[in-house]
Amino acid sequence: MMKKVGIPITILAFVAILALFSFNNPNERYFEITRNLDIFSTLFKEVNAYYVDEVDPNKLIKTGIDAMLASLDPYTNYIPEDDIEDYRTMTTGEYGGIGAIIGNRNGKNIIMMPYEGFPAYKAGLKIGDEILKVDGVDVTKMNTSEISQLLKGQANTKLKVVIKRYGSDHEMDIDILREKITIDNVPYSGMITPSVGYIKLSDFTTGAGKEVKKALDQLKKDGAQKIVLDLRGNPGGLLNEAVNVANVFVNQGSEIVSTKGKVTDWNKTYNALNAASDTDIPIVVLTSSRSASAAEIVSGVIQDYDRGVLVGEKTFGKGLVQATRPLTYNSQLKITTAKYYIPSGRCIQAINYSQRNEDGSVGTIADSLKTSFKTRNGRLVYDGGGVDPDVEVEQPLPAPITISLISKGLIFEYALDYHYKHPEIAKAKEFKISDEEYGKFVLWLKDKEYDYTTKVEKTIETLTNYSKKEKYYDNIKDEIEDLRSKVQHNKEQDLQEFSSEVKSALEEAIVEQYYLMKGNFESSFDDDVQIRAAVEILEDMGEYNSLLAKAAK
Repeated sequence: MMKKVGIPITILAFVAILALFSFNNPNERYFEITRNLDIFSTLFKEVNAYYVDEVDPNKLIKTGIDAMLASLDPYTNYIPEDDIEDYRTMTTGEYGGIGAIIGNRNGKNIIMMPYEGFPAYKAGLKIGDEILKVDGVDVTKMNTSEISQLLKGQANTKLKVVIKRYGSDHEMDIDILREKITIDNVPYSGMITPSVGYIKLSDFTTGAGKEVKKALDQLKKDGAQKIVLDLRGNPGGLLNEAVNVANVFVNQGSEIVSTKGKVTDWNKTYNALNAASDTDIPIVVLTSSRSASAAEIVSGVIQDYDRGVLVGEKTFGKGLVQATRPLTYNSQLKITTAKYYIPSGRCIQAINYSQRNEDGSVGTIADSLKTSFKTRNGRLVYDGGGVDPDVEVEQPLPAPITISLISKGLIFEYALDYHYKHPEIAKAKEFKISDEEYGKFVLWLKDKEYDYTTKVEKTIETLTNYSKKEKYYDNIKDEIEDLRSKVQHNKEQDLQEFSSEVKSALEEAIVEQYYLMKGNFESSFDDDVQIRAAVEILEDMGEYNSLLAKAAK
C-alpha cells in the first residue's frame, strides 16, 4: 500500500513545482497550488472508489503523469522504479549481460549479433542461433524484451542457454558467464581509402570523447590524412561528452556550448578543457535527420568554427538540455531545464517541436522565422530547427522490393544459409555477389512470400475510393484502370530492375555473417552515397577549402 500512496505524492509534488513558476503573484500562486492539488486528490479518490471496474492506481497515476508531461515537451519524462535500470543503461552504456543483440525472425527468437570479445561471442554463440531456454525457462513464446531481461544480470553470474543452430535439429547447451557490458560509442573506425579514415560515433555515453580520440590517433598511425566523422542516426546523450568529442578537434579554451534556462544559477558555458588531438586534419561530418542533441552540438561546433564540412541532411532539431531529478520511491523525473547555444550564438531547437516530419525530424520552417548568424569565416548559418549541412546529400530510399525482402527476413535467411554453405569469403570491402549467385537467390525466392504494395499503388487505391464516394468513378474509371495497369508492380521484374540495390543488401548481410559488425560497415562503403560524397570532397581540397571560405549569401 505504501508504494501506491507514494506515486500520487510524486505527481502532486510535481504539480506544485510547476505551479510555483506559473504565477507572478505569490498569493495567487499558492492558492492555485492548493486548489489544483485538492481537485486532483479528490478526483483520484472518487475514481478509485466508484469507477465501474477495478483500477490499478499505479497505472492510472502513471497515465496521468505521462499526459501532464506530454503537454510540455517530448523530452520531459517520468521514469518509474521499474525502468531505472534501462535508463541507466541508456545514459552510461553499461549493463550486466552477455553482449548480444537478439531479434525475432519468422516467429523464432534468434541471435542477431554477438559483440566481439563479449560473453556470447566467447561462448560460441553465432548469428542465427535460435534461443529455446534461458536457465531452464522456455522462451520460445516470449518477446525479445522479456528474453533480454532474463539474459541480463549481475556480472560474474552464470547462466545456461539452450539453443538450436541453423540447419540442425539438435539442441545445444551453452554455458555463459555474464560480464559488465560496456557498449562502445565508436562501434567502428577504419580506413575508407589509403588516406581517408572513418569514425562512426553512435552514442554519447560515458567515454565518447576518449573513444573518438583513440580512434583518431589510431587512424593517423594507419595513414589517415583526412577524416569522415559519421554522426548519422546518433540520438545524442551526455552534454559533457559532446564537449569532449568537440574538444578532440578544436583548440583548448574554445567555447563549445552554453546553456540558458529558468534557473539562472544553472546557466553555464562549457569550454574545451584539454589540448585538441588535431586542429588541422580535414574533416567531413556526416549528419542525418536522426542526428540529435549532443550530435548537433558537435556538428554545429565543427560548422561554427569552420573546422570541417557538414555533408548529408538537416539534423533533428533538439536544442534542449535535460537533467534528472530524484523522486520518491526510487523513481526519477527527466526534465528539460535549459536550451543550449552553440558558438555562433544560435539555438538549433525546432521552433515548434510538436510539428515534425514522419521520422520526427524538423519540418519546413519559414525563413521569416529564422535568425541568421555567422561562422568564424563569416558564412551565414541559421537557428530555428536543426543544423543545415554545407553540402546536402539525401540518402535514397530503398525500393519497395528491397524493403519487403529485408522486413520479411529473406535477405537475412539467405545470408545465413550462404554462410553455412561457404566456409570463407573475400575480405569485407572486396566481397561481391556474382550474377550467377544472384540468379540462385532469385530462384530461391520462387516459393517465398514477399508481396508488397507500392506507394503509387496505394495512392491509386485511395483515388479509386474517393472517386466512388464522390460519384466521379464512372467518368474516370478507364483512366484509373489504365494508370493501375501501368504501375502494377511485378516482383520478378523488380528483382531485375533493382538488382544492384538488392545485391548490395545481400552483400552486407552475408559479410555480416563472417565479419560481424565490422563487416557491415566496411561492406557499405561503396554503396553509401553520403560516404562517397564525403570522400570526393576530401579528395578535392580545393573544393573542401572553398566550401569553408564560401562568401555569405
